[in-house]
Amino acid sequence: MSAVIIFIAILGLLIFVHELGHFVVARRNGIRASEFGFGFPPRIFGVQVLSGKKMEKMGEKMTIESRTVDIKIGDEEVIKKEESQKVEEIDQEMPIKKWRFIWGNKDGDDENERNDLDEAHRDHLAGSTIYSLNWIPLGGFVKIKGEDGENKNDPDSFAAKSAWTRIRVLLAGVAMNFVLAWALISLGLMIGDPEPVGITSSDAKNSVIQIVQVIADSPASAMGLKIGDEILKEQVKNSGNIAKIEKSQDVQEFINSQKGSEITLKIKRGKEIVAFKGTPRINPPEGQGSLGVAFQDNIFVKYPWYKAIWKGLVYTLDVTAAILVMLYEIIKNIITGNHISADISGPVGIAVLTKQVAAMGFIYILHLAALLSVNLGIINALPFPALDGGRVLFIFIEKIKGSPVSQKMEQAFHTAGFVLLIALMVLVTFKDVSNLIK
Repeated sequence: MSAVIIFIAILGLLIFVHELGHFVVARRNGIRASEFGFGFPPRIFGVQVLSGKKMEKMGEKMTIESRTVDIKIGDEEVIKKEESQKVEEIDQEMPIKKWRFIWGNKDGDDENERNDLDEAHRDHLAGSTIYSLNWIPLGGFVKIKGEDGENKNDPDSFAAKSAWTRIRVLLAGVAMNFVLAWALISLGLMIGDPEPVGITSSDAKNSVIQIVQVIADSPASAMGLKIGDEILKEQVKNSGNIAKIEKSQDVQEFINSQKGSEITLKIKRGKEIVAFKGTPRINPPEGQGSLGVAFQDNIFVKYPWYKAIWKGLVYTLDVTAAILVMLYEIIKNIITGNHISADISGPVGIAVLTKQVAAMGFIYILHLAALLSVNLGIINALPFPALDGGRVLFIFIEKIKGSPVSQKMEQAFHTAGFVLLIALMVLVTFKDVSNLIK
Protein backbone atom coordinates (compact mmCIF):
# COMPACT_ATOMS: atom_id res chain seq x y z
CA MET A 1 0.00 0.00 0.00
CA SER A 2 2.87 2.38 0.78
CA ALA A 3 4.30 1.79 -2.72
CA VAL A 4 0.91 2.62 -4.27
CA ILE A 5 0.72 5.85 -2.25
CA ILE A 6 4.26 6.81 -3.31
CA PHE A 7 3.43 6.02 -6.96
CA ILE A 8 0.28 8.17 -6.83
CA ALA A 9 2.20 10.98 -5.10
CA ILE A 10 4.95 10.93 -7.76
CA LEU A 11 2.49 10.80 -10.65
CA GLY A 12 0.39 13.54 -9.08
CA LEU A 13 3.42 15.78 -8.58
CA LEU A 14 4.60 15.37 -12.18
CA ILE A 15 1.20 16.16 -13.71
CA PHE A 16 0.50 19.01 -11.26
CA VAL A 17 3.83 20.72 -12.03
CA HIS A 18 3.22 20.24 -15.76
CA GLU A 19 -0.20 21.91 -15.60
CA LEU A 20 1.17 24.63 -13.32
CA GLY A 21 3.58 25.57 -16.10
CA HIS A 22 0.71 26.01 -18.57
CA PHE A 23 -1.28 28.04 -16.03
CA VAL A 24 1.47 30.46 -14.95
CA VAL A 25 2.63 31.30 -18.49
CA ALA A 26 -0.97 31.67 -19.70
CA ARG A 27 -1.84 34.13 -16.91
CA ARG A 28 1.40 36.09 -17.42
CA ASN A 29 0.40 36.57 -21.06
CA GLY A 30 -3.08 37.85 -20.23
CA ILE A 31 -4.95 34.62 -20.98
CA ARG A 32 -7.90 33.83 -18.77
CA ALA A 33 -7.97 30.50 -16.93
CA SER A 34 -11.39 29.67 -15.56
CA GLU A 35 -10.15 26.92 -13.23
CA PHE A 36 -6.89 25.48 -11.93
CA GLY A 37 -7.42 22.26 -10.03
CA PHE A 38 -5.34 19.99 -7.83
CA GLY A 39 -6.45 16.45 -8.66
CA PHE A 40 -9.16 15.54 -11.16
CA PRO A 41 -12.93 16.14 -10.82
CA PRO A 42 -15.36 15.69 -9.22
CA ARG A 43 -14.59 18.79 -7.20
CA ILE A 44 -14.48 18.80 -3.40
CA PHE A 45 -14.43 22.59 -3.09
CA GLY A 46 -13.01 25.64 -4.79
CA VAL A 47 -12.19 29.25 -3.98
CA GLN A 48 -12.47 32.28 -6.24
CA VAL A 49 -11.73 35.97 -5.85
CA LEU A 50 -14.47 38.34 -7.01
CA SER A 51 -13.13 41.80 -7.85
CA GLY A 52 -14.43 45.08 -9.19
CA LYS A 53 -15.07 48.71 -8.23
CA LYS A 54 -17.90 50.32 -6.33
CA MET A 55 -18.85 53.93 -5.53
CA GLU A 56 -18.85 54.41 -1.76
CA LYS A 57 -19.83 57.44 0.35
CA MET A 58 -16.70 58.77 2.03
CA GLY A 59 -18.34 61.66 3.94
CA GLU A 60 -19.81 65.16 3.52
CA LYS A 61 -18.27 68.46 2.43
CA MET A 62 -19.71 71.79 3.53
CA THR A 63 -19.14 74.88 1.39
CA ILE A 64 -20.20 78.49 2.06
CA GLU A 65 -21.33 80.57 -0.86
CA SER A 66 -21.44 84.35 -0.56
CA ARG A 67 -22.82 87.09 -2.81
CA THR A 68 -23.40 90.81 -2.67
CA VAL A 69 -26.81 92.28 -3.39
CA ASP A 70 -27.66 95.92 -4.13
CA ILE A 71 -30.82 96.91 -2.31
CA LYS A 72 -32.43 100.34 -2.70
CA ILE A 73 -34.17 101.65 0.40
CA GLY A 74 -35.86 104.86 -0.45
CA ASP A 75 -33.36 107.07 -2.20
CA GLU A 76 -30.38 105.21 -0.71
CA GLU A 77 -28.64 102.15 -2.12
CA VAL A 78 -27.55 99.58 0.44
CA ILE A 79 -25.05 96.87 -0.44
CA LYS A 80 -25.89 93.72 1.43
CA LYS A 81 -23.78 90.58 1.64
CA GLU A 82 -25.63 87.28 1.72
CA GLU A 83 -24.12 83.93 2.67
CA SER A 84 -25.50 80.43 2.20
CA GLN A 85 -24.31 76.98 3.21
CA LYS A 86 -24.14 74.04 0.82
CA VAL A 87 -23.57 70.40 1.84
CA GLU A 88 -22.17 67.91 -0.72
CA GLU A 89 -21.72 64.18 -0.40
CA ILE A 90 -18.25 62.88 -1.29
CA ASP A 91 -18.22 59.59 -3.26
CA GLN A 92 -15.15 57.67 -4.30
CA GLU A 93 -14.66 54.62 -6.50
CA MET A 94 -13.22 51.90 -4.28
CA PRO A 95 -11.79 48.52 -5.31
CA ILE A 96 -13.73 45.49 -4.06
CA LYS A 97 -12.33 42.03 -3.43
CA LYS A 98 -14.26 39.15 -1.98
CA TRP A 99 -13.47 35.47 -1.53
CA ARG A 100 -16.13 33.10 -2.81
CA PHE A 101 -16.27 29.44 -1.74
CA ILE A 102 -17.73 26.81 -4.04
CA TRP A 103 -18.72 23.44 -2.61
CA GLY A 104 -19.14 20.38 -4.80
CA ASN A 105 -18.83 19.88 -8.51
CA LYS A 106 -21.50 22.43 -9.47
CA ASP A 107 -21.68 26.16 -8.87
CA GLY A 108 -24.64 27.93 -7.24
CA ASP A 109 -26.11 24.83 -5.60
CA ASP A 110 -26.65 26.22 -2.11
CA GLU A 111 -28.04 29.49 -0.80
CA ASN A 112 -24.65 31.03 0.05
CA GLU A 113 -23.34 30.40 -3.46
CA ARG A 114 -26.49 31.88 -5.03
CA ASN A 115 -26.17 34.96 -2.82
CA ASP A 116 -22.53 35.38 -3.86
CA LEU A 117 -23.46 35.13 -7.54
CA ASP A 118 -26.33 37.61 -7.11
CA GLU A 119 -24.00 40.08 -5.40
CA ALA A 120 -21.39 39.66 -8.14
CA HIS A 121 -24.03 40.35 -10.80
CA ARG A 122 -25.47 43.33 -8.94
CA ASP A 123 -22.10 45.00 -8.29
CA HIS A 124 -20.64 44.06 -11.67
CA LEU A 125 -17.88 41.98 -10.04
CA ALA A 126 -15.62 39.83 -12.21
CA GLY A 127 -14.59 36.36 -11.07
CA SER A 128 -10.95 35.30 -11.34
CA THR A 129 -9.65 31.73 -11.61
CA ILE A 130 -11.34 29.07 -9.48
CA TYR A 131 -8.68 27.20 -7.48
CA SER A 132 -10.13 23.79 -6.72
CA LEU A 133 -9.33 20.65 -4.77
CA ASN A 134 -10.69 17.51 -6.44
CA TRP A 135 -11.38 13.94 -5.42
CA ILE A 136 -9.03 12.01 -7.76
CA PRO A 137 -5.46 12.74 -6.53
CA LEU A 138 -3.66 12.32 -9.87
CA GLY A 139 -2.00 15.63 -10.65
CA GLY A 140 -4.14 18.52 -11.76
CA PHE A 141 -5.66 20.39 -14.68
CA VAL A 142 -6.15 23.91 -16.02
CA LYS A 143 -9.06 25.23 -18.09
CA ILE A 144 -7.67 27.91 -20.41
CA LYS A 145 -10.06 30.13 -22.31
CA GLY A 146 -9.91 29.49 -26.04
CA GLU A 147 -7.64 26.45 -25.84
CA ASP A 148 -9.89 24.61 -28.29
CA GLY A 149 -10.00 27.51 -30.75
CA GLU A 150 -13.10 29.28 -29.43
CA ASN A 151 -13.43 32.97 -28.43
CA LYS A 152 -10.95 34.11 -31.08
CA ASN A 153 -12.14 37.71 -30.83
CA ASP A 154 -11.68 38.01 -27.07
CA PRO A 155 -8.32 39.57 -26.08
CA ASP A 156 -8.02 37.26 -23.04
CA SER A 157 -8.44 34.10 -25.14
CA PHE A 158 -5.64 31.66 -25.97
CA ALA A 159 -6.91 31.51 -29.57
CA ALA A 160 -6.53 35.29 -29.95
CA LYS A 161 -2.85 35.36 -29.00
CA SER A 162 0.13 35.32 -31.33
CA ALA A 163 1.68 32.05 -32.48
CA TRP A 164 4.78 32.58 -30.32
CA THR A 165 2.66 33.23 -27.20
CA ARG A 166 0.62 30.06 -27.79
CA ILE A 167 3.80 28.02 -28.28
CA ARG A 168 5.21 29.37 -25.00
CA VAL A 169 2.04 28.39 -23.14
CA LEU A 170 2.02 24.89 -24.66
CA LEU A 171 5.69 24.17 -23.98
CA ALA A 172 5.66 25.67 -20.48
CA GLY A 173 4.44 22.35 -19.06
CA VAL A 174 7.31 20.50 -20.73
CA ALA A 175 9.81 23.04 -19.37
CA MET A 176 8.42 22.68 -15.85
CA ASN A 177 8.96 18.90 -15.94
CA PHE A 178 12.64 19.44 -16.72
CA VAL A 179 12.90 22.07 -13.97
CA LEU A 180 11.27 19.65 -11.51
CA ALA A 181 13.76 16.90 -12.45
CA TRP A 182 16.62 19.37 -11.94
CA ALA A 183 15.24 20.38 -8.53
CA LEU A 184 14.75 16.76 -7.38
CA ILE A 185 18.24 15.68 -8.46
CA SER A 186 19.79 18.77 -6.83
CA LEU A 187 17.92 17.98 -3.61
CA GLY A 188 19.27 14.44 -3.71
CA LEU A 189 22.81 15.73 -4.11
CA MET A 190 22.34 17.97 -1.06
CA ILE A 191 20.97 15.08 1.04
CA GLY A 192 23.59 12.54 -0.06
CA ASP A 193 23.69 10.82 -3.44
CA PRO A 194 25.30 7.49 -4.37
CA GLU A 195 28.33 7.86 -6.63
CA PRO A 196 30.66 5.16 -8.01
CA VAL A 197 34.17 4.95 -6.55
CA GLY A 198 37.30 3.48 -8.11
CA ILE A 199 38.60 0.05 -7.13
CA THR A 200 41.74 1.54 -5.56
CA SER A 201 39.96 4.56 -4.08
CA SER A 202 40.57 5.39 -0.43
CA ASP A 203 36.77 5.71 -0.12
CA ALA A 204 36.32 1.96 -0.73
CA LYS A 205 36.09 1.20 2.99
CA ASN A 206 33.18 3.63 3.34
CA SER A 207 31.46 2.47 0.17
CA VAL A 208 28.54 0.11 -0.33
CA ILE A 209 28.37 -2.61 -2.97
CA GLN A 210 25.18 -2.36 -4.96
CA ILE A 211 23.71 -4.48 -7.72
CA VAL A 212 23.37 -2.43 -10.91
CA GLN A 213 22.28 -5.16 -13.34
CA VAL A 214 20.47 -8.51 -13.12
CA ILE A 215 20.44 -10.53 -16.35
CA ALA A 216 17.15 -12.22 -17.22
CA ASP A 217 17.00 -16.04 -16.88
CA SER A 218 20.21 -16.10 -14.85
CA PRO A 219 20.86 -17.63 -11.41
CA ALA A 220 20.75 -14.12 -9.93
CA SER A 221 17.29 -13.57 -11.44
CA ALA A 222 16.10 -16.94 -10.12
CA MET A 223 17.42 -16.08 -6.66
CA GLY A 224 15.31 -12.92 -6.60
CA LEU A 225 18.16 -10.40 -6.59
CA LYS A 226 17.17 -6.91 -7.75
CA ILE A 227 18.86 -3.77 -8.97
CA GLY A 228 19.75 -1.56 -6.00
CA ASP A 229 20.25 -4.42 -3.53
CA GLU A 230 23.25 -3.85 -1.28
CA ILE A 231 25.59 -6.82 -0.85
CA LEU A 232 26.85 -7.00 2.73
CA LYS A 233 30.58 -7.07 3.24
CA GLU A 234 30.52 -10.25 5.29
CA GLN A 235 29.53 -13.47 3.52
CA VAL A 236 29.78 -17.10 4.66
CA LYS A 237 31.55 -19.68 2.49
CA ASN A 238 30.46 -23.31 2.27
CA SER A 239 33.28 -24.20 4.63
CA GLY A 240 31.74 -21.96 7.27
CA ASN A 241 34.50 -19.37 7.01
CA ILE A 242 33.63 -15.69 6.87
CA ALA A 243 34.61 -14.03 3.58
CA LYS A 244 35.78 -10.47 4.21
CA ILE A 245 34.69 -8.19 1.38
CA GLU A 246 35.65 -4.57 0.78
CA LYS A 247 34.78 -3.96 -2.86
CA SER A 248 32.81 -5.42 -5.75
CA GLN A 249 35.87 -7.24 -7.08
CA ASP A 250 35.95 -9.25 -3.83
CA VAL A 251 32.31 -10.23 -4.36
CA GLN A 252 33.11 -11.50 -7.86
CA GLU A 253 36.01 -13.56 -6.53
CA PHE A 254 33.81 -14.95 -3.75
CA ILE A 255 31.12 -16.05 -6.25
CA ASN A 256 33.65 -17.53 -8.69
CA SER A 257 35.23 -19.55 -5.90
CA GLN A 258 31.87 -21.25 -5.28
CA LYS A 259 30.99 -22.24 -8.89
CA GLY A 260 28.74 -25.27 -9.07
CA SER A 261 27.94 -25.08 -5.34
CA GLU A 262 24.96 -23.43 -3.70
CA ILE A 263 25.81 -20.13 -2.04
CA THR A 264 23.93 -17.79 0.24
CA LEU A 265 24.23 -14.06 -0.37
CA LYS A 266 23.36 -11.71 2.48
CA ILE A 267 21.58 -8.70 1.01
CA LYS A 268 20.39 -5.44 2.51
CA ARG A 269 17.20 -4.27 0.81
CA GLY A 270 15.95 -1.04 2.28
CA LYS A 271 16.03 -1.62 6.04
CA GLU A 272 15.76 -5.41 5.78
CA ILE A 273 18.58 -7.94 5.65
CA VAL A 274 17.62 -10.98 3.56
CA ALA A 275 19.50 -14.13 2.55
CA PHE A 276 19.18 -15.42 -1.04
CA LYS A 277 20.35 -18.84 -2.20
CA GLY A 278 21.57 -19.79 -5.66
CA THR A 279 24.19 -21.74 -7.59
CA PRO A 280 26.79 -19.94 -9.74
CA ARG A 281 27.16 -21.51 -13.21
CA ILE A 282 30.34 -23.33 -14.09
CA ASN A 283 30.12 -22.45 -17.81
CA PRO A 284 28.05 -19.26 -18.10
CA PRO A 285 27.20 -17.59 -21.45
CA GLU A 286 29.83 -15.15 -22.63
CA GLY A 287 29.68 -11.77 -20.93
CA GLN A 288 27.15 -12.82 -18.25
CA GLY A 289 29.35 -14.11 -15.43
CA SER A 290 28.66 -17.16 -13.33
CA LEU A 291 25.75 -15.57 -11.44
CA GLY A 292 24.48 -13.13 -14.08
CA VAL A 293 24.75 -10.01 -12.00
CA ALA A 294 26.85 -6.81 -12.07
CA PHE A 295 27.99 -4.81 -9.04
CA GLN A 296 29.21 -1.31 -8.40
CA ASP A 297 30.99 0.33 -5.48
CA ASN A 298 29.02 3.41 -4.43
CA ILE A 299 29.66 6.02 -1.81
CA PHE A 300 27.08 8.55 -0.62
CA VAL A 301 28.36 12.08 -1.17
CA LYS A 302 26.77 15.34 0.00
CA TYR A 303 27.32 18.60 -1.87
CA PRO A 304 26.79 22.21 -0.79
CA TRP A 305 23.72 23.75 -2.40
CA TYR A 306 25.60 25.76 -5.05
CA LYS A 307 27.52 22.68 -6.27
CA ALA A 308 24.40 20.51 -6.03
CA ILE A 309 22.46 22.88 -8.30
CA TRP A 310 25.17 22.84 -10.97
CA LYS A 311 25.74 19.07 -10.79
CA GLY A 312 21.97 18.56 -10.80
CA LEU A 313 21.70 20.50 -14.07
CA VAL A 314 24.50 18.48 -15.67
CA TYR A 315 22.95 15.21 -14.50
CA THR A 316 19.52 16.25 -15.82
CA LEU A 317 21.00 17.07 -19.24
CA ASP A 318 22.83 13.71 -19.29
CA VAL A 319 19.63 11.83 -18.45
CA THR A 320 17.72 13.79 -21.12
CA ALA A 321 20.34 12.97 -23.73
CA ALA A 322 20.30 9.27 -22.79
CA ILE A 323 16.49 9.08 -23.03
CA LEU A 324 16.51 10.88 -26.39
CA VAL A 325 19.05 8.37 -27.76
CA MET A 326 16.94 5.48 -26.47
CA LEU A 327 13.79 7.01 -27.95
CA TYR A 328 15.55 7.41 -31.30
CA GLU A 329 16.54 3.73 -31.24
CA ILE A 330 12.97 2.66 -30.42
CA ILE A 331 11.46 4.74 -33.24
CA LYS A 332 14.14 3.53 -35.68
CA ASN A 333 13.48 -0.12 -34.78
CA ILE A 334 9.73 0.36 -35.16
CA ILE A 335 10.19 1.86 -38.63
CA THR A 336 12.67 -0.80 -39.76
CA GLY A 337 10.71 -3.64 -38.18
CA ASN A 338 13.57 -4.70 -35.89
CA HIS A 339 13.20 -6.01 -32.36
CA ILE A 340 12.79 -3.29 -29.74
CA SER A 341 15.53 -3.93 -27.20
CA ALA A 342 14.40 -1.31 -24.69
CA ASP A 343 11.97 -2.36 -21.99
CA ILE A 344 8.85 -0.16 -22.15
CA SER A 345 6.63 -0.02 -19.07
CA GLY A 346 3.20 1.44 -18.42
CA PRO A 347 1.52 2.46 -15.15
CA VAL A 348 1.56 -1.10 -13.74
CA GLY A 349 5.26 -1.59 -14.54
CA ILE A 350 6.14 1.79 -13.05
CA ALA A 351 4.11 0.98 -9.93
CA VAL A 352 6.05 -2.28 -9.51
CA LEU A 353 9.32 -0.40 -10.04
CA THR A 354 8.22 2.15 -7.44
CA LYS A 355 7.80 -0.64 -4.90
CA GLN A 356 11.34 -1.85 -5.57
CA VAL A 357 12.79 1.66 -5.44
CA ALA A 358 10.88 2.59 -2.27
CA ALA A 359 12.55 -0.32 -0.48
CA MET A 360 15.95 1.16 -1.33
CA GLY A 361 15.34 4.52 0.34
CA PHE A 362 14.19 8.09 -0.14
CA ILE A 363 17.12 9.16 -2.33
CA TYR A 364 16.20 6.54 -4.92
CA ILE A 365 12.57 7.70 -4.91
CA LEU A 366 13.85 11.18 -5.82
CA HIS A 367 15.87 9.70 -8.69
CA LEU A 368 12.85 7.76 -9.98
CA ALA A 369 10.63 10.86 -9.81
CA ALA A 370 13.27 12.90 -11.68
CA LEU A 371 13.63 10.22 -14.35
CA LEU A 372 9.86 10.00 -14.85
CA SER A 373 9.61 13.80 -14.98
CA VAL A 374 12.17 13.97 -17.81
CA ASN A 375 10.32 11.16 -19.59
CA LEU A 376 7.01 13.00 -19.27
CA GLY A 377 8.57 16.20 -20.60
CA ILE A 378 10.12 14.48 -23.63
CA ILE A 379 6.98 12.50 -24.47
CA ASN A 380 4.78 15.61 -24.28
CA ALA A 381 7.18 17.52 -26.55
CA LEU A 382 6.84 14.96 -29.35
CA PRO A 383 5.01 16.30 -32.44
CA PHE A 384 2.21 13.75 -32.02
CA PRO A 385 -1.51 14.69 -32.05
CA ALA A 386 -3.11 15.12 -28.60
CA LEU A 387 0.28 15.94 -27.03
CA ASP A 388 1.62 19.46 -26.42
CA GLY A 389 4.16 18.96 -29.20
CA GLY A 390 1.33 17.99 -31.57
CA ARG A 391 -0.51 21.25 -30.85
CA VAL A 392 2.71 23.19 -31.47
CA LEU A 393 3.04 21.38 -34.79
CA PHE A 394 -0.37 22.68 -35.90
CA ILE A 395 0.71 26.23 -34.98
CA PHE A 396 3.76 25.84 -37.23
CA ILE A 397 1.52 24.56 -40.02
CA GLU A 398 -0.67 27.64 -39.50
CA LYS A 399 2.35 29.93 -39.89
CA ILE A 400 3.52 28.12 -43.03
CA LYS A 401 0.16 28.17 -44.81
CA GLY A 402 -0.72 31.66 -43.56
CA SER A 403 -4.06 30.74 -42.05
CA PRO A 404 -5.30 28.53 -39.18
CA VAL A 405 -5.91 24.84 -39.78
CA SER A 406 -9.58 23.88 -39.83
CA GLN A 407 -10.69 23.48 -36.24
CA LYS A 408 -12.66 20.33 -37.07
CA MET A 409 -9.66 18.78 -38.80
CA GLU A 410 -7.29 19.59 -35.94
CA GLN A 411 -9.73 18.19 -33.37
CA ALA A 412 -10.10 15.04 -35.47
CA PHE A 413 -6.32 14.54 -35.50
CA HIS A 414 -6.05 15.14 -31.74
CA THR A 415 -8.91 12.70 -31.07
CA ALA A 416 -7.26 10.05 -33.25
CA GLY A 417 -3.95 10.62 -31.50
CA PHE A 418 -5.60 10.30 -28.10
CA VAL A 419 -7.22 7.00 -29.11
CA LEU A 420 -3.85 5.66 -30.30
CA LEU A 421 -2.19 6.69 -27.04
CA ILE A 422 -4.90 4.96 -25.00
CA ALA A 423 -4.53 1.82 -27.15
CA LEU A 424 -0.76 1.88 -26.63
CA MET A 425 -1.23 2.29 -22.89
CA VAL A 426 -3.63 -0.67 -22.79
CA LEU A 427 -1.14 -2.79 -24.76
CA VAL A 428 1.79 -1.88 -22.51
CA THR A 429 -0.34 -2.42 -19.38
CA PHE A 430 -1.31 -5.89 -20.66
CA LYS A 431 2.41 -6.64 -21.13
CA ASP A 432 3.17 -5.37 -17.60
CA VAL A 433 0.45 -7.54 -16.07
CA SER A 434 1.65 -10.58 -18.04
CA ASN A 435 5.21 -10.06 -16.78
CA LEU A 436 3.88 -9.62 -13.26
CA ILE A 437 1.98 -12.92 -13.44
CA LYS A 438 5.06 -14.68 -14.77
